Amino acid sequence: MRIALDAMGTDNRPLSDIAGGVLAANEFGDTIVLVGDKRMIEAELKNHAVETSNVEILHAPDDIAMDEKPTDVLKLGASSSIHVALEAVKNGDVDAFVTMGNTGAVHALATLKTLRRIPGVKRPVLSALFAINDHRMIFLDVGANTDVKAEWVPQFAMMGSIYAERVMRCAKPRIALLSNGAEEIKGNLLIREAAQLLRHSKMNFVGNVEPVELMTSVADVIVMDGFVGNIVLKMFEATTHYVATLLRQEFRNDAFSMLGGALARPAFNRIRRRVDTSQIGGAPLLGVNGVVIIGHGGNSAIGIKNAIQQARSAVRENVISAIRSGIAQELT
Repeated sequence: MRIALDAMGTDNRPLSDIAGGVLAANEFGDTIVLVGDKRMIEAELKNHAVETSNVEILHAPDDIAMDEKPTDVLKLGASSSIHVALEAVKNGDVDAFVTMGNTGAVHALATLKTLRRIPGVKRPVLSALFAINDHRMIFLDVGANTDVKAEWVPQFAMMGSIYAERVMRCAKPRIALLSNGAEEIKGNLLIREAAQLLRHSKMNFVGNVEPVELMTSVADVIVMDGFVGNIVLKMFEATTHYVATLLRQEFRNDAFSMLGGALARPAFNRIRRRVDTSQIGGAPLLGVNGVVIIGHGGNSAIGIKNAIQQARSAVRENVISAIRSGIAQELT
């Protein structure tokens, strides 16, 4: 495979980006195309042991800052690393694109300027992957669509179900709709109408779930609108950080606590690995004509390597073709 990696994506660009790309090239044997300023990439590559010849550079003189608005990016982003990489996917020069960059910019450029939507897709969706009790789940939408119509939700569910089945290896993925109660009468008008549509679909819809159930293995695909999904995603990240901070503070409180913390350190390291999002690395933008994986700007080299692995799996399992087929069947 040939995977394009945004070398200008992370918060400390291009250091972690290039380190992760080199790890992936050395481990997977596929060609990693580093997209960004050629001079900066070449200078940083000298600090890494590239074990194969499978690292290439695609020059893009500009990069998109995290705080740039998607509307501005659409006007000025043609020479950015994100735009150049997406064009490479569109033209078939690479099989997938991985970035830790500006999510709104990726969504806007992929949907409106380069890859475009798969025919019949009402709205592309952003997803997030979590391993809860060692059970992987896909949440969507987590930010692409803040104002959602009920008829879009079954498509969100279908695209998430295809990804769960093919990449996450879930046989007949269980789909749940996030609501303020499990009962059918709960939820706002959007939730009630969407639930009705999902019940009458051929998908494995298991009903509504409350937020408290997100920390269980109640389903494989959790569907929600992008406004709620983005809040859930950020609250999950904030809670993880808050709990970790509390533990560090308390175990430094006195000598006995410090001793207890030292004895419990192996267990805490195991917990940290289980909740570490870099173990997954990134999640797909579903509904566009190409494999696009987006990760967090603070990702480590390991996280970037794992995000590339997500892209490789999506390409290998023909996720885009499967979504095209699913949408086509829905329209007939």
